[in-house]
Amino acid sequence: MAVNLRALAAKCTFSVVDKGRSLAEELPKHQDKLEGKDKGLLQELCYGVLRYLPELEFATRPFISKPLVGKQRVGHFLILVGLYQIKYTRIPDHAAVSETVAATKPLRCEHLKGVVNGVLRNIQRQTEKTNADIDAKELPDAIKYNHPSWFIKKLQAAYPEQWQDILSANQQKPPMWLRVNQIHHSVNDYLALLEQAQIEYCHIDEASGAIELNQAVDVNTLPGFDQGWVSIQDGAAQQAARLVDCQDNDHVLDCCAAPGGKTCHLLELSQSITMTAIDIEATRLTRVHENLERLKLTAKVITGDAANPETWWDGQQYDRILLDAPCSATGVIRRHPDIKWLRKADDIEKLADLQQLILRKTWSLLKPGGTLIYATCSILPQENSEQITQFIADIADANLIAIDDKTDSIGWQILPSEASMDGFYYAKLVKTAI
Repeated sequence: MAVNLRALAAKCTFSVVDKGRSLAEELPKHQDKLEGKDKGLLQELCYGVLRYLPELEFATRPFISKPLVGKQRVGHFLILVGLYQIKYTRIPDHAAVSETVAATKPLRCEHLKGVVNGVLRNIQRQTEKTNADIDAKELPDAIKYNHPSWFIKKLQAAYPEQWQDILSANQQKPPMWLRVNQIHHSVNDYLALLEQAQIEYCHIDEASGAIELNQAVDVNTLPGFDQGWVSIQDGAAQQAARLVDCQDNDHVLDCCAAPGGKTCHLLELSQSITMTAIDIEATRLTRVHENLERLKLTAKVITGDAANPETWWDGQQYDRILLDAPCSATGVIRRHPDIKWLRKADDIEKLADLQQLILRKTWSLLKPGGTLIYATCSILPQENSEQITQFIADIADANLIAIDDKTDSIGWQILPSEASMDGFYYAKLVKTAI
């Protein structure tokens, strides 16, 4: 029997929202059951439901007399999958409804067939009214902006003039950025290869050389991808290697390195360095090894806890350290919409405590005169500028160095969609030389 794509989407979104599982882990398991374009459609449905979850929940509420709970709960997510198709895709309404209703069978909830059909048919007839309700100003911000209330409040406090723009940016589909492996080609040479392949680009970041494409493409269509000529990495993440600014023969640590994009970028730019990459999760280090192998680069890769360097450190201090600290990932919501529903308000304080601990521990591994780049993919000051302010106040030999021309701020906070990049934070710290 053919696999029902809508049933897989319902299972996947149910696992993320109700079971707290990562979309990055769940989606590939379901995509493996599909072929060709169906893999992309499944991704579109899962990402879409998670992007618009509060809005979709609100729209279904008037049409479901009794909440679907327990074993019927997956049926609730099936309805959301159907509604997303009606509201946000070009799939004809009749096809969206019939295929979604048909998914009740593989989900073993055929008794809900009438409920799913009735809810979707009712919403289909009232789409214009539903959209008007969503736009109504009296709606709670969580529904209007499709983000959890606790996060909206934090943004309003931190960015009183920009919070709405940030939430809007989080709802957009992210661009595709390329990182050219300059061991093989200069950025300009690779642009010529893109033109030959009729792959259009729209922007080059002057500082890093990152290339933004007009639209996402299959990696296999990129010239020399298998040979390691190019990688996929957001423009914001590509700032890390240039900020670390490795010199010849530096001894370098990439702390919390998985999946290894920044590790590889550092090695591409400075081939004489000795690189150690650590991450606490051995399974995530598989990606580091894969990236190194594809790019034909070499690094010492260690499963290790950055908060306990005594369990893995060999006692040799580093000239440069990149600390990509564990964080809320609130700067990359547009790429990972499940973050909105996996992250909780009380996570932030716990993460901030862990970040400060790791920062102090890794600082002890840095040579006098050495450079440490503190990085997160968060946009919350508690994880970023406040961390650095506390650190330089407490640590006598820590000196904050301005990044580029940003002399009036504590580090560099990139907000989502700023210059088309993800939300990211960097601070450059130099240890006083003896």
